[in-house]
Amino acid sequence: MYHGRRTAAAVLTALASAPLLSGCLGLGGDPDAGTNGVAKLPAKSIEQKASAAAKAAPTVRLTGTVVSNGQTYRLDMRLRADGGVGEVTTKGDTFQLLRVGDDLYLKAAADFYGTGDDKDSQAAAAKLNGKYVKVPPGDPAYKQFSGFTDKKVLLADLFVLDGTVDVGDHRKVGTTKTIELTGSAGGSLDVSLSGAPYPLRYQRAGNAGTLTLVDWGEDFALAAPAKSDVVDYGRTVGATPTPTSTRK
Repeated sequence: MYHGRRTAAAVLTALASAPLLSGCLGLGGDPDAGTNGVAKLPAKSIEQKASAAAKAAPTVRLTGTVVSNGQTYRLDMRLRADGGVGEVTTKGDTFQLLRVGDDLYLKAAADFYGTGDDKDSQAAAAKLNGKYVKVPPGDPAYKQFSGFTDKKVLLADLFVLDGTVDVGDHRKVGTTKTIELTGSAGGSLDVSLSGAPYPLRYQRAGNAGTLTLVDWGEDFALAAPAKSDVVDYGRTVGATPTPTSTRK
């Protein structure tokens, strides 16, 4: 009986000392154990490594929201150096964007273009409905929308953290461990601690949107649509309609 009590006491003592033992053996307590080690670097070095990894990756998928000039855009874009494809939603309207090289295509429902009350406008919009519209480079819409398909342009925005950049908290994006970079005047960037130090989430300063970046380096198909699915609205339809949502 006495022996049994001593055994139980010994077990309790062993359990009580286990956390201390684990700490001594390095089995816990180090948030960077098993990671790529970038969290131990200065903020500037982490930022540089994340930028280099992003530039080197041939592809990425970018999702989330961007607020620009008071208007919110929800993006789901796959990007690579020679173009991009995906969807953009704003003011309740969703349209597809496709860029192959310098050729930009937009596909949307008829009411996206603002059909108007006259029969000619309605007929023009009907020709555009569900078709890929090839946007002329000189059109204002080209400059506005091509940026959503440009990997270089969109990623450049990720590395604009206002003010002094500091190393923040250890966090997670999905199941991936990250280290946070914060700007003293706003904005934060989560950098992967697994494998290549890719940027995985960007929160823009001033509540101007949050973007998540996944599928780094995963290939995807990118090709111009069939000619039968394309409308050159400058020639086929006539005057270039301005893509304007009819919803408030």
